[in-house]
Amino acid sequence: MIIYLHGFSSSRPDDYENVMQLKMIDPDVRVISYSTVHPRHDMTYILNETHKLVSETQDDKPMICGVGLGGYWAERVGFLCGVKQIILNPNLFPEENMEGKIDRPEEYLDIKTKCIEDFREKNQSRCLVFLSKNDKVVDPKRSDALLSHYYEVIWDDTDAHQFKHIAPYIQRLKEFKAA
Repeated sequence: MIIYLHGFSSSRPDDYENVMQLKMIDPDVRVISYSTVHPRHDMTYILNETHKLVSETQDDKPMICGVGLGGYWAERVGFLCGVKQIILNPNLFPEENMEGKIDRPEEYLDIKTKCIEDFREKNQSRCLVFLSKNDKVVDPKRSDALLSHYYEVIWDDTDAHQFKHIAPYIQRLKEFKAA
């Protein structure tokens, strides 16, 4: 089973395409749709839904995948639920770049400070990161500087922030899920 978390723009056709591509790795792809505008509520909701799906599955190696803001959540919630994570162009600094788009962006900073200390150290090798060189929404070099110490980072030369083309990486994702 793969759990999919959309980014800030949750109704994009790209999300459907991403889910269809993830089905090439595992036919059981579940989508958790969340509000994107209320971070504390989103955290609770995503965590509870993920925990429920993971506890109900027969898959002994479930994963969670998120794009953009969904990548922010996938890394944290995946760690808390004990499942591997795939994060595509994660928005790691929503408290900075979501101002004016959501009600309380400062809640992200509060969530970061309350998350388990050094969780990335404890999560090493359980997260696979994809960064697009052409991402115009978040700074991929900043994300790389933060994440490459803990996780494998794969660079994409063509995709934009929404990361529409997962298919070229299917084999690598299958290997990561199976490991």
